Amino acid sequence: MIRIHKQFKRLCTSLVLSGLNPLLVCGFFLFFCAPGDAAEPPWTEIHAQHFIVITDAGDKRGREVALRFEQMRAVFGQLLMKNRLNMPVPLTIIALKNERQYAQTVPGPQVAAPGFFLPGNDQNFIVLNLAEDEPWRVVAHDFAHLLLNYNYPLTQGWFDEGFAEYFSSIRVGDRQVEIGGDPELGVPSKDMPANQMGTANQPKPLTELLNAPVWLSISELFAPQRDSSGYREGTRHTLFYAQSWIFMHYLLNRNKLQETGTYFDLVQNQKVPVEEAIQKALGMTAPQFEQAVKDYFRSLAPLFQAQNATNPAARKPVYQFPTPIGPDDIGASATQVLEVDARAMLADVKARIPDRREQGMKDLQSLAAAPNDNEVAHRALAWAHIQRKDFNPAAEELSKAAELNPRDPWTRYYLSVLKYRVAQTNREPMQSLANMMQDLRAVLDWYPEFAEAYNMLAMGRVEGGGNASALESIRAAIRLSPRNEQYVYNLGEIYLSGKKWDAARAVFERLKSSSNPQIATAARRRMDDMEALKKYGV
Repeated sequence: MIRIHKQFKRLCTSLVLSGLNPLLVCGFFLFFCAPGDAAEPPWTEIHAQHFIVITDAGDKRGREVALRFEQMRAVFGQLLMKNRLNMPVPLTIIALKNERQYAQTVPGPQVAAPGFFLPGNDQNFIVLNLAEDEPWRVVAHDFAHLLLNYNYPLTQGWFDEGFAEYFSSIRVGDRQVEIGGDPELGVPSKDMPANQMGTANQPKPLTELLNAPVWLSISELFAPQRDSSGYREGTRHTLFYAQSWIFMHYLLNRNKLQETGTYFDLVQNQKVPVEEAIQKALGMTAPQFEQAVKDYFRSLAPLFQAQNATNPAARKPVYQFPTPIGPDDIGASATQVLEVDARAMLADVKARIPDRREQGMKDLQSLAAAPNDNEVAHRALAWAHIQRKDFNPAAEELSKAAELNPRDPWTRYYLSVLKYRVAQTNREPMQSLANMMQDLRAVLDWYPEFAEAYNMLAMGRVEGGGNASALESIRAAIRLSPRNEQYVYNLGEIYLSGKKWDAARAVFERLKSSSNPQIATAARRRMDDMEALKKYGV
């Protein structure tokens, strides 16, 4: 498109120089350059209160997508009784009207799904196929995990998976919310053009799994070693997920979240055995608890059967209540996105997906080269290089991006990440520390919840000798992302730097039993080193 416009400009200039009437030349130019039916659709960026939606489907559809995610976010807060929710890693939602373009972007294993979640250390993406009805429902499970990771203390696998399965049944409309149904019934799914020869595997409903004569015992279900941190681990259609779902169903709708919090304190902090903790927290034995959940499941059986009815009119919601946010409650602004920027964003997404990476990198390199020289492509390439520890090419791309827009917050963030990663990898002081700190403060002015910016700011302040301000920054990072154990480990390092031995020991004592082997090993090593540090200061 850009090349065509340049060619017409050169042609019009030649016509003017040849002596033709300039008005005729302008008319010629406008006629041929005006967008027609075959032109690329304009891209729009919707800025809602908590989300950014980028779409080629127009302002109205973009606002609808933003509304649905704002509604789901609000329902999450209601379920966990939280007035404030953190989003410490920026989330961008890309909503595509073009089904073929979506099929060329979606990861191969998820090609039949009308939406997917793509996590990242720098930013998270959700990509939707707007040719499908309610595509946001298919990412509700991942969306619940995302919000749990940022807004709830570390728990056990059954809690996280049960809550995510419960939440994934959500249906949001302009006036009503429905939730609590079997999440495997009625979730949108269809074959994309790239996979029309395949057949999507239809998962078993969770209610069918729960009709098995034998359930997992409480001790098996609540086993501490079950970890859901890698929640994209594969199929969810097992008895563990089904039982986790119905146990959370019971706890949420019997208003027992406070007792559940007491249970986790007993088990995780006080190391009380599971059955004893259930008795103390819930006021019933483990067998009584299991029976109460089974009775609850049977009481809902007619509603689950109605949900599975072939006639949609017979379907009844398990739980229904007014939506906490309606169309008139969402304040959103819209700006147009350059088509070349939108293509760069899609290429960035592809470059983060293993089976799309090669094409994504080719697209980014093409968009970063002349004549496009696209800033978004330059910084996306820089991030890809940083991930592979190719620091020199990353620096070159960021230099080009900064020339195009020196005030862009993403470029300033990636410049800070580059300096931080180089120092970590080479075990050397951070370079241009003052500039890095200035960039990080600018990033936090732009996105005040960016936990990793606070983390890097904290470690930079330690290096600069500002332990008090470093503690303030690392605590902000932990508050925004309470499950990030690297931030907790860095808190211990800052305590050591300030010779706060007891505080440091308490942090590392907690981390030495982490399920993350790298964190646990580092914490144990630090505890072993503390006596030498206290004695010799090295």
